[in-house]
Amino acid sequence: MLVLVGPELGRHGTVLHTFLATGLPPIMGDRVQLQQVLLNLLLNAAEAVRDVPPERRRVVVRSTLEQREDGPWAVVAVEDAGVGFREEQTARLFEAFYTTKPDGLGMGLSISRSIIDGHRGRLWATANPGHGATFQFALPPMR
Repeated sequence: MLVLVGPELGRHGTVLHTFLATGLPPIMGDRVQLQQVLLNLLLNAAEAVRDVPPERRRVVVRSTLEQREDGPWAVVAVEDAGVGFREEQTARLFEAFYTTKPDGLGMGLSISRSIIDGHRGRLWATANPGHGATFQFALPPMR
């Protein structure tokens, strides 16, 4: 997905940084659906930074290992320094037809959450201190 989205980010002067962990646990999932989630988060981040000053036009993708009671989970985060969202919007971000974009449909995050829920995972968002937002999803290990 990074190879697919990288050129689009570059056309708008956005820098893509990746910090990908090695040794993540294998997960069981539908590759196409999970790619759709990552693509949606990347495109949302790209749009969020499109009209900010050039020094803030960056998207960071991280993968990490999170230890939980039931074992190690794979966590993917997409962070931007864009327009972000207000704290009071957090609860509604994943509702169908709710959008913070002038021309958005409000379906991308709702569909993404359904996909992650269907994989027994979790998808959430955090407003970054200062600017932007971080969207993360965690997926359980294969059993």
